[in-house]
Amino acid sequence: MKLRLKRSVHALSRTTGRLTARSRVLPSFLIAGAQRSGTTSLYRALAQHPLILKPVLHKGVHYFDVAYGRGLLWYRAHFPLRATASRLANRYGCRPQAFESSPYYLFHPLACSRIAWDLPGVKVIVLVRDPVERAFSAHAHELARGFETEASFPRAVELEESRLAGAVEGLRASPYSLNHSHRHHAYLARGRYAGQLAPLEALIGRDRLLVLDSGRFFSEPEVVYDRVLEFLGLPHIGDPVFERHNARPRPAPMPESLRRELTDHFEESDTLLTSWLGTEPTWRR
Repeated sequence: MKLRLKRSVHALSRTTGRLTARSRVLPSFLIAGAQRSGTTSLYRALAQHPLILKPVLHKGVHYFDVAYGRGLLWYRAHFPLRATASRLANRYGCRPQAFESSPYYLFHPLACSRIAWDLPGVKVIVLVRDPVERAFSAHAHELARGFETEASFPRAVELEESRLAGAVEGLRASPYSLNHSHRHHAYLARGRYAGQLAPLEALIGRDRLLVLDSGRFFSEPEVVYDRVLEFLGLPHIGDPVFERHNARPRPAPMPESLRRELTDHFEESDTLLTSWLGTEPTWRR
């Protein structure tokens, strides 16, 4: 009964959103990833700010990765009305900013150029996490959601190259297509952050790109939160409650030999992160 009611409310909201799409705001900033790096926790903290407007229904709209064929009006329908933003601007003397968080944006080969084209001036926030731990966490996450059938993390790592073969080329050749393995089985590829940040920097601009170390976010959330507000040009109003979301129970420990192998695998990419973070990643100290 509750599920049917929820679906009915969502359907009504989507219909209303489509009818009023031209009267709605577009995002001023996005949280674009990385997956399993604290994006939900940052989203929930920012959504408590009175001048930050979250999507009407979902944290992540996934427009620029898997729903781009639906068109910009469909995307706009997910966000609050301009009238709501105007009321807040009058109340606080500062322009509100809408946002969403879709962690596949960072990795999808077409998302960056789509964002730059449709949202000129948008700012982008990326969280990065120890890529070894991120891969291990992602495997447990995809397994729990039913998107992964290989229960062994070492075996899933072995299969990744063959699973992802031709995926990027296929997505580029057929822009509105989906690739299950590219989205759900890219355990190592998603952790090579430097290669994903480079096109963002080229198309969005370094001054509109903020890269955060999730290790620091969880150890010093107030400091990182204030840095985000400074990046967005928003005043500090109230103090959010910081919580860790979407954590999953730890599976069987990762074999130490594999951990060492993967740590070496990511060394070069991790080193390149220093220029974006302004310091060495926490997991390399």
